[in-house]
Amino acid sequence: MTAIDYDLEFIEYRTGWLRKRYTIDLISIALTADDGREYYAVNRDMPVRRIRKHKWLMKNVVPHLPKGQGDQRIHMPKRWLFHYADHRVKPQTQIAREVAAFIQTTDDVELWANYGAYDHVRLCWLWGLMIDLPPGVPMFTNDIQQEARRLGVTWGELPKQLSGEHNPLADARHTQTVRRWLAEQEVRTR
Repeated sequence: MTAIDYDLEFIEYRTGWLRKRYTIDLISIALTADDGREYYAVNRDMPVRRIRKHKWLMKNVVPHLPKGQGDQRIHMPKRWLFHYADHRVKPQTQIAREVAAFIQTTDDVELWANYGAYDHVRLCWLWGLMIDLPPGVPMFTNDIQQEARRLGVTWGELPKQLSGEHNPLADARHTQTVRRWLAEQEVRTR
């Protein structure tokens, strides 16, 4: 099996008439494969107004979104959450195509995430319904927390992330580190 570790940042909220339905909108996504490939994108179509009203996202997620560099920074209005001209900012339809291609070019793939239930649901929503998953995209994600519990490893024993928390690329890289560490623990206990 070849692992792809991934992380998404998203906003969940009530929607629809009488606000009885819920949705999860993508903010950003990152994948890192055991073969060294990485992917990172920011959803150009994210609900910016809702995110502005969400204190936790503004404090923890928005600072990691692409900002203008050099002269671009001068031309970036202060009201923008991210720099729309950055090459990593893409429409969700493009992200869906690129993520599918990233996963499909991995032989015998398995997906891994940390506390990955919502991440997997939102990942699947890139393509619509579960039955709309592109060929080669797994219908489930392995979870770091479940693997740690299976091995009898507590939260405090897991390797700590030193920086970049809530930056999906940093988080995906850390998930990869923890997954590999857990695999070493399993080998040692045999």
